[in-house]
Parts: sequence; C-alpha cells; structure tokens
Amino acid sequence: PADGAAGAAEILGPVAAASGEPVRIGLISDGKSPVSDVSVEGEVARATVEYLNEHRSGIGGRPIELVECESLADPARSTDCANQMVEEKVVAVVGGSLSAPESVWAPLHDARVPVVFPVATGAALLGDSESTFVLTDLIFPYVTLPIQLARETGEDKVTMVVVDVPSAVGVSKVIAPPLFEEAGIGFEAVPIPPATADMTPQMQSLVAGDPGIVHIVGPDAFCISAMNGLRAVGFTGQISTISQCISDATRASVPGDMLEGIVVAASVPVGTDNPSTRLFEAVSTTYGEGIDTSRTAAINMFMAVTGLHAALEGISGEITPATVIDTIKGMPEKDLPGATGLRFRCNGKANPATPATCVRGGLVTTLDDKGQPTEYKAAGVTPIED
Repeated sequence: PADGAAGAAEILGPVAAASGEPVRIGLISDGKSPVSDVSVEGEVARATVEYLNEHRSGIGGRPIELVECESLADPARSTDCANQMVEEKVVAVVGGSLSAPESVWAPLHDARVPVVFPVATGAALLGDSESTFVLTDLIFPYVTLPIQLARETGEDKVTMVVVDVPSAVGVSKVIAPPLFEEAGIGFEAVPIPPATADMTPQMQSLVAGDPGIVHIVGPDAFCISAMNGLRAVGFTGQISTISQCISDATRASVPGDMLEGIVVAASVPVGTDNPSTRLFEAVSTTYGEGIDTSRTAAINMFMAVTGLHAALEGISGEITPATVIDTIKGMPEKDLPGATGLRFRCNGKANPATPATCVRGGLVTTLDDKGQPTEYKAAGVTPIED
C-alpha cells in the first residue's frame, strides 16, 4: 500500500548516500545447513547494507561492500570462511548465530581482523579483549533474569532445566553457580538430552523437590517438551525462559494457559511495536523481499550490522582492521540499534570477566495467553564505566 511506503520512507529518513572506494565488510552465516535454516541472516544483512549506504552514508562516507561466506554449521567450513575473509582483506567481519563460533573466531583473531557477533558463546572468544565484540550480555538470560525474578516473587531457589549440549551446560555448571551463591538464591541445574520428546518423568521428580522458579534454557522443541511435562504434572509456579524457546511452534504445541505469565529474557524485541522494530520492518520491506521479520536470527543480524555502523560513526582517514578496532574500542556509550532500551560500549568494561561483551543487561517481556510477548522492558542496564 502507498501509505505503507510513505510511512517506511519517513522511518528510513533523508537520503545521505555513500560514495567513493567501498569498505569491505565480511559476513559469515551458517545459512541453510543440516542443523537449521538461518538464510534469513544473509537476506537481512544485504538489505541493511543497502539502507546504510543510501541513508546513513555507509562507513566513513564510503559504501559498504558485503563479502559473504556460508559456514553451514560445519567447524571445518567455518574455519575456511574465516581464512577466506583474511584473503579478501575485509576490515571487519559480522558473524551470524553460528554453530561453531570459535572456528570462525580463531583465524580472524590470529590475523587481527575485528569480529562483531550479535550473540556468541565460548570462553576463548568471550575472553578476548583485543578484537572481538559481542552485542549481547550472555549472563543476563541465564542468570541475571532468574535471580531478579526470584527476588521479585520472594522465591529462594531457581531450578534450571537446561538442554544437554556443551555451550548451555557450560553456563549452568561454570558461570551460574557462583553468581547464584553470591545473590543468596539456591540453584540447581537439571540437564536433559536435546531429543527427549516426553519430559514428564523428569518434571515429576523436579516438582516433587520444590523447584522454586523453573528457568528453561534450550531451543523451542526442547522447551515444548519441558513445558508440556510441567503441565502434565500440574506445576503452577513461575516459569522463565530465553527468547530462542518461544516460537510459533511453541505457541502451536503448548496451551495458552501454560504460556501465559512466562517471563522471557531477550536481547532484541521480536514481535512488538517499538522504534527498533519499526526501523527493522521498514528496512526489510524496502530493501528485502519476503524477509521473515518474526525470527530472532533476523533482528539479531540487523542489530549486528547497524551496531557495527554505529560503533564506527566518525571514522575517517584510512580504514583498516586496526583503525576499525581502535574506533570501536574508543566509542562512547550509545543506544544499541535494533534493541530499544539497551546501550552498548566496547571498552571491555561491560562485564570484565568476558571483555568481548559490549552490553550490560537485557530485555524482559511477559507472555500473554496466546504466547505472544507483551511490552519489553530493559533490565540490568547500568552505565558502562570509562
């Protein structure tokens, strides 16, 4: 409709086109792999780059040229993609929601090419204070949110039902316990294999042991089994979870009366109306074709590309991996594009234990009786020190 186009034009703002020699930025995404289909990441990155080149003067006034490689969730291919980026002389790389982030990260780190991830796990990667920038506070969805919820509801214990894969179990075994102890909240982790279709037996014994808040960490299929298991054994207590857990599949497979009131930690405000999602929708419809904007992977990629652009505002002179790193590290604290309410600063101080992290805090929403997010509120956000 014409009025939609006019509305999009207003949201995109005046034309401020980039010109001159292109700045080469790499994109590594799993694409469509045997594990999952995140080809939406490439679609979003291409649309976002067109928008930035046409309306936001590209990087340093010069057009962004995207150099793409699909890693297909394969560690060997992920390494190949990283090596290709070094050969192609890109000045920075944006990674998607990768299955093997450390395989992408290691060669780029060795070559001192900066990498921006919307979200990533891995101790070596998160511990890198030199050239890695992660635009999500990983502690928030796993630890900060359930602790905050326990305090608000007067519960003295959190039981984490966690998918038994290395990245998630690592958080529940290593990172979470000392933080819960420090907060004075009891903590128990219940790892369950990913393909468990019926979790009723595990949920039966969990509920018998007075679990307090039940915090579910896993993809949507895992959460569906956990929630239906809790429903089968009559659990009526507070449930919290992470955004990857809630999808259209979850809404179709878990009754609304079970979903209503579940508290969700998120890094991006999927499925609601706010300035970030309005800009994301306008960019997707103007520069893309049939982009599924309801997916977390889609808005995460928008956040990563626009976040890199915002971090490099004001860069001038020769643009190289080294000047990109210096500019990102020297940026003042700014609003994080794509995540209304969150701020970012990449000076290593957001969480000193994981210096690659650029964000402190996250977004919280409560589901309605259709399993849809209501309003998102920022939580745990405090200024990131000099």
